[in-house]
Amino acid sequence: MGLLTFSINVTLDGCVDHEEGIVDDETHALFTRLLDESGAMLWGRTTYEMMESYWPAVARGDVDAPPAMRAWATTLEAKPKYVVSSTRSDFPWHNSHHVTGDLRSSVRELKDRTPRGVLVGSGKLATELDRLDLIDEYRFLIHPMITGHGPTLYQGGLPGTRRLELISAEPLRNGAIAARYRRAATDAAGG
Repeated sequence: MGLLTFSINVTLDGCVDHEEGIVDDETHALFTRLLDESGAMLWGRTTYEMMESYWPAVARGDVDAPPAMRAWATTLEAKPKYVVSSTRSDFPWHNSHHVTGDLRSSVRELKDRTPRGVLVGSGKLATELDRLDLIDEYRFLIHPMITGHGPTLYQGGLPGTRRLELISAEPLRNGAIAARYRRAATDAAGG
């Protein structure tokens, strides 16, 4: 069974607004490596639609983009993309699939059939998956900025504190820190 990894950009004050953070070749290369090591992406509808509106055009070469962005786009284009949505069922972007049925069962099944693991890239969906005790690892790219606004990480709350163990931390030249955590063994019960 593959791991379910929540991966997202976050500022020092917990902001996960997709328009905040450092966007450069180094950050794109980091996320391209992470995606390349994984077996699939998992998003909520809103994140899927945001990604669908831009990245396929970059992968096709319809948008002028630096090599690091194009590498991310072509890697993403080839990856299976799974979408949780109760309001949309048609996902035409190449290799996209609708997640249906009970969320806990569907995501467990996805993990079972994806030995290289699944990346979750949607904050609200990750909160719900964490409430269901389905997230195994966390990969945060922590940006050296304080935004003073939201949306924020886990603003919907969790039933209890998550205790994490640091697996690695890599400083980037741009001042961001790529941090990898896993659920601590003492947190197996979710609290």
